[in-house]
Amino acid sequence: MTDPDVHFIAVASGKGGVGKSTVTVNLAAALARQGKKVGLIDGDIYGFSVPDMMGIEEGPVVVDGSIVPVERFGVKVMSMGFFIRENNPVVWRGPMLGKMLHQFFSDVNWGKLDYLLLDLPPGTGDIALDVHQMLPQSKEIIVTTPHATAAFVAARAGAMAIQTNHEILGVVENMAYYECSHCGEKDYVFGRGGGGQLAETLHTNLLAQFPLGAPDNHISEPDFSPSVYKSESTSGKLYNELAASIITKCENEV
Repeated sequence: MTDPDVHFIAVASGKGGVGKSTVTVNLAAALARQGKKVGLIDGDIYGFSVPDMMGIEEGPVVVDGSIVPVERFGVKVMSMGFFIRENNPVVWRGPMLGKMLHQFFSDVNWGKLDYLLLDLPPGTGDIALDVHQMLPQSKEIIVTTPHATAAFVAARAGAMAIQTNHEILGVVENMAYYECSHCGEKDYVFGRGGGGQLAETLHTNLLAQFPLGAPDNHISEPDFSPSVYKSESTSGKLYNELAASIITKCENEV
C-alpha cells in the first residue's frame, strides 16, 4: 500500500478503555458517508475488536492470491479477529505481530482508497512503532478522556508521534460528559479539561468532544452494530463534523 493519494491516519491513545476503537470505527463510517473510499486496519492485534464493534459476521475471502477485505458501512475492514477462532487470545511475540501487520498492507487488495485508518494498540509498544516505521507519511489522532491522568498518559503517544516526525491532526476527547435523556443536563462524569490540556501540551487542536453513551441500534435491524452511531443521532452528527474537519485538514494542504 504505497499509493501517494491515500491519506493514512493512525488513531492512538496512551491507555486502553478510552474509546479509541469507537472513535476509529465511527470516524471511518462518517468519512464513508461523505463519499470517501475508506479502509480500516484493526492494528490493535492483541485487543482486536473492530469486527464485533461494526457487527461484521463474515470473514475476508481470497481472490487471485489477494485477500479481499470485508466491507461494512462503506468501510473496507481488516482485522486479526478474522483469523482467530472463538475469541482465543493472541500469544505471539512482537516480530510475528509486525509481520501480520505488514501483510495487512502488502497482501490485501484494498482497491482505490482515499483514507486508510489504523486503530493502534494503546501505548507506545512494538506495533505502534512498526506502524510509524512502515508509514512515515501517516498522520495521527490522539484519543483521551477528560480525566487528567488519562490525558497525562496520552501525551506519551503524542510525544512518540512527534519524535517520529508524524503530524498530529489533533486530539479527540471521548466520554466528555453524560447528557440526561430526560432533561438534557450534562454531567461531567470523568471531570473536565483533559482533552484541551492534552491538545495544548502537544501544540495541536481539540478536534471533538463526544458524550458518554452507546448507539441506539436494535438487534433486528439489518445495519445493526454495537458501536456505530447512526448519522442522524447526536453522536453521529458529531462524527460527521469530525470527518468534515479531517477532510479539510488532509485535502486542503498546501
